[in-house]
Amino acid sequence: MPSRKFADGEVVMGRWPGSVLYYEVQVTSYDDVAHLYTVKYKDGTELALKESDIRSQSSFKHRKSQSSSSSPSRRSSSRSRSRSRSPGRPAKGRRRSASQSREHKDDKKKTIQETSLALVVLILLKPSENNTKRYNGEPESTEKNDTSCIILEQKLKPDLEIKRVLEQYSLRSRKDDKKTEEIFSERKTFVAVKPIEKVPSKTKELEFGGRIGTFMMIFLLPATVFYLLLMCKQDDPSLLNVPPLPALESLWEWRVFGVFLLWFFLQAVFYLLPIGKVVEGLPLSNGRRLQYRINGFYAFILTAAALGVLLYFQFELRYLYDHFMQFAVSAAAFSLALSIYLYVRSLKAPEEELAPGGNSGYFIYDFFTGHELNPRIGSFDLKYFCELRPGLIGWVVINLAMLLAEMKIHNLTMPSLSMILVNSFQLLYVVDALWNEEAILTTMDITHDGFGFMLAFGDLVWVPFVYSLQAFYLVGHPTTITWPVAAAITVLNCVGYYIFRSANSQKNNFRRNPADPKLANLKFIPTATGKGLLVTGWWGFVRHPNYLGDIIMALAWSLPCGFNHILPYFYVIYFICLLVHREARDEHHCKQKYGLAWERYCQRVPYRIFPYIY
Repeated sequence: MPSRKFADGEVVMGRWPGSVLYYEVQVTSYDDVAHLYTVKYKDGTELALKESDIRSQSSFKHRKSQSSSSSPSRRSSSRSRSRSRSPGRPAKGRRRSASQSREHKDDKKKTIQETSLALVVLILLKPSENNTKRYNGEPESTEKNDTSCIILEQKLKPDLEIKRVLEQYSLRSRKDDKKTEEIFSERKTFVAVKPIEKVPSKTKELEFGGRIGTFMMIFLLPATVFYLLLMCKQDDPSLLNVPPLPALESLWEWRVFGVFLLWFFLQAVFYLLPIGKVVEGLPLSNGRRLQYRINGFYAFILTAAALGVLLYFQFELRYLYDHFMQFAVSAAAFSLALSIYLYVRSLKAPEEELAPGGNSGYFIYDFFTGHELNPRIGSFDLKYFCELRPGLIGWVVINLAMLLAEMKIHNLTMPSLSMILVNSFQLLYVVDALWNEEAILTTMDITHDGFGFMLAFGDLVWVPFVYSLQAFYLVGHPTTITWPVAAAITVLNCVGYYIFRSANSQKNNFRRNPADPKLANLKFIPTATGKGLLVTGWWGFVRHPNYLGDIIMALAWSLPCGFNHILPYFYVIYFICLLVHREARDEHHCKQKYGLAWERYCQRVPYRIFPYIY
């Protein structure tokens, strides 16, 4: 194994991929397998470079001093004194052979081509470094590393003078010069448009407690779901009243599993329908963009129509309530089988298609977090489909089944006010998610996390069976609330929804078109990636205002269940823990992505989710 040349923390000069420019960088780590150095530029950008693309500062400065050893004026004057001589006659005291003279000229022209090429690349790269700065008038020097630009300018001045003299006294025909110019032009074009590809690397920082934590969560998550459902069935669902374990044979029924499969594949058929627009996702590590069909809202409408037909023919949705635990077990078994399939197929996936956060090399960890980023069967994207369709729409269907079960069990002519509030609030949330389906393409679930047990179980089991906990609780534990209380809870939910939707819309509109005149009042911090970090509006209030709106809505969903038991408040407690953990993950990834710009943003916006608290 070759020994590494540069140590971690060492400041060196790194070549920018696709150009001849060298910037001052700091070595952060070294991959022994790929033999690549991970370096960090001054603006926070991190790239993986080969050892041949890295040079020590001393050697770089030495070359710089050589190129500027004599001033351009002195060299120009020396050449002007020799103009009276014949071009074929060498200067006095510097006689050399014809071959040496040609080699000298070739070296000079090679240097000129390299410096000219560097200038072309510099001009092409410069507008894209901090493109967003022109929108709010911030100086470009705030995020730009100018070290190599100054060195380049010092090198270009004498070299351009050499080019002028060589062109004047060149012995080659103009036809040859023109041919060389065409070749050089093609070379510049090729280098300028060459894409910069990120080299995939192993996941070094393990989340969720690493291998031990993920192993325990594979068992803990299903156990939590089953425990909550058993608690809701009890007359006294207090924490100290542990429910008895049911018989194992009562947890499984093939007919229930068949109904679940029918539901899953029905949603898959709706997903494949050629309705709705097709959009492109964010660029992958290899620069490719995947296409997604946006038709989740149409799938919801078709599902509602199918349910209407079933109810018209007097199909009993109470069947879902009576076999609720069996449906949860069926969904868990299916998600486990799907996770195994996803991991096995990921072993044959190309390296660039693996998830950044699920490529650790540890079986349990990669199985849980997801090894492959975007597993697809043809054009059918498994992760994107499961993210919104079977679980989220299934959540609404379960709520409706609970509403009908409440009316049937308690002989009500209309559902209780508490049940109406829970169904209405959560229906609004689901419809909003499906209507704004395109926004999910920029979330961490799609761009960073692989599709493994965590997302498969979360999408197919946790969302429909835990998020519907309030409606399930109200069937067995009816709660009466007054109209003024209902009005206050409705206002609270509307406030949360307004913060949630307006914050997300503000962010999405800014991402699509930062120059939109409607967003002229927004200020932001430019970054080296070309994106801006909003520091006014909702995103200047707290760093994650959408999370704040989410938590307020979660509280409003639990309040109609009263205060007799803490069980219906499990959702809001869990949701706070989830969003705080996700916020910490966001902070970590944003700091790596935006570098110094993110530190400036955190100084401008100190509160993460709760203003003046956290």
